[in-house]
This record gives sequence, structure tokens and C-alpha cells, in this order.
Amino acid sequence: MIVGVPTEIKTAESRVAMTPDGVSELTAHGHRVLVQTGAGEGSSIPDSAFTAVGAELVDAAGAWGAELVVKVKEPQPDELELLRPDLTLFTYLHLAANPKVAAALLEAGTRGVAYETVQLANGALPLLAPMSEVAGRMAPQIGAHFLERNNGGRGVLLGGAPGVRPARVVVLGAGNVGWNAAWIAQGMEAEVLLLDRDLDRLRWVDQIHKGRIMTLASNRGAVARAVAEADLVIGAVLVAGGRAPTVVTEAMVERMQAGAVIVDIAIDQGGCVETSHETTHADPVYVVHDVVHYAVGNVPGAVPHTSTYALTNATLPYVLAVAEHGLADAAGADPALRAGVNTAAGAVTHPAVAQALGLPPADPLERLP
Repeated sequence: MIVGVPTEIKTAESRVAMTPDGVSELTAHGHRVLVQTGAGEGSSIPDSAFTAVGAELVDAAGAWGAELVVKVKEPQPDELELLRPDLTLFTYLHLAANPKVAAALLEAGTRGVAYETVQLANGALPLLAPMSEVAGRMAPQIGAHFLERNNGGRGVLLGGAPGVRPARVVVLGAGNVGWNAAWIAQGMEAEVLLLDRDLDRLRWVDQIHKGRIMTLASNRGAVARAVAEADLVIGAVLVAGGRAPTVVTEAMVERMQAGAVIVDIAIDQGGCVETSHETTHADPVYVVHDVVHYAVGNVPGAVPHTSTYALTNATLPYVLAVAEHGLADAAGADPALRAGVNTAAGAVTHPAVAQALGLPPADPLERLP
């Protein structure tokens, strides 16, 4: 199969969807890999590293002309015209939050496979996990930066000082993003409160961290009280394939302390804070009700070298399976990959995505050639 790796063109997105090791694995199995010239530069991977393991350097049209295109982010407006019926696109799609992209995929008849909905039998999301871990670990670092007074915050040091109370960090959601965020915030010696509706997950966190992270069952009242007292709120709520639920209302934001910071990591799924709207690395924050909001949709893009390797480690087995067997056979053999198929032959093929878009779901195996 011919596999294309285009340069990411989303604002401040420097990751690339394939490492040289990934290219080496694909070429060793007899597949051609077309990498757009300069695609890896933002991740500190030169073209020579790709060509050394058998990649062919091409322009954007060449990379998009492949049978299987692997990316990091959803197609941008200038890329939508490159979609076509015989194309399999494998990337983060987040269609529930990107209805225009969904409409373009459906109109073109493109087979859209979303990293974020590939799901194992135990509910785990193996291709979302590595970027969730990176985003979660970055969230306290980002929050600490914007809590500084000259960056618009309250002037609070996350870890406090001897004799001075540390910052209060509230993390909403104990999945991969939330747990990693709480872990790093606790390591920075903040006072950390982690909320989730899954009591078993909270028990697990409590056993691992032995009380150093406080856990609390999540409900509307608990969230309102926690948020009102927080210096930093990290939104880490996820519904696989669907739009993130609004957990923090505007009324709750209005009751927060002036100069407090919200880092809404769920923004690529629509956000879990009512006052959130997506921002960019170039212009990451805005203020509502005297609260600083950070809502960048591609947080791991700030550390592209780390993120690129973490992502390819997870995606490569699935990319190789599609290249070896074609999407229909690979999805038929692997229920996890089948759950990743979001669009095929003009239909939405993932139930949660279909519900979010208000469209009827189709069986992916019936829609794949």
C-alpha cells in the first residue's frame, strides 16, 4: 500500500504522524511511504532521517495522493478539497466538535478513521492515551505559568512556600488526562483535588498516591464548591467519540476567584467549561469573569518531538494492519480498529459520533468495500 504523511498545517502544530522507525517498519513490509518534504522539521526530525529508512520525499499533493494518509490533526479548511472516495484518512478527527469536517468527509465519501475512538474491549482508548498523558502532564505546567501575576493570574506559586499554603488545583475527570494532571500537580506540591463519577477509578488513584491526591465523587454541587475555591481548574472530561459534557457552568466560573486559571483540555471535544472556546498556541488565553481561560486544542503540539514519538509508538500497529490487509479486512478482524471507523461511503459509522452530529449510524463493515 502507498502511505502518505503530509505536513501538518494547523496553526502552531509541529507534530508529524510518522517517525523514521515507523517508516522503517512499513517499508520492511513492502509498503511505500511518501513523506512531504519538511514534515518532520517541527518535531526535530530532518528529511534525511526519513529518506535513510526508505521514505520518498514528495509535495503536499503527493502525500495526499496516497491510498492511506496518516496525520495528527483533523483536515484543515485548505485540505478538505483533497478528500476523495478512495482515500482512507487515519488521524485525530474529533468530529463531534468539528461538524464541518464531518460534512466534508461524508460528501467526499472518504473513509475516516479516528485515533480517539479506537477502543479496546475494556474501554481503553489506546491511541488517545499517549496524547492524553502528554496533555495531562503539561496542564499543571501551563496553569502554573498563567497563575503568575504578569501572565494575568492571581500571583500564586503552585507549590507554595514554607509557611504559605500552596495553590489549590481542581482536576475534573480521573481518566488518562486527569490522572496525569493530578500526578504532576501533586509532584509540584500543590493541593490537589481530583473529581470523577467513577468511584472505582478514584479508589485506584487513592491507592496509588496514598492520599496525596484528594479524591471526591463528582456531582454538580461538589464541582461548584471545588471550583469556587480553586486557583487552577483543569478540565479533563471525556466521552469517547462524543462531545464533552459541560461540567463547569458560567455561573460557577463567575463565582471563581479573580485571577484563577482554567485549563480546558477537553476543548478538542467541545470543552467541559461553558465559557470555553478554542484558542491557539499563538494566542492561548482570554479572560471571562476575571478568570483566565486556556483552551488550546492541540496542547501536545507544544512538545512535538516527545508527542510524535509517543503517538507513533501507539498508532503504528494499527497503521501497519491497515496497510497489510486494507481497512475492511483489518477492521473486520479487530473490533478496536472497527470502533475507530467514523465515516465510510458517505455515512457516519460510529454511534456516539452519529448521535453528536444528529445523524443515523451505519454499520462500518457494511460500508467498507
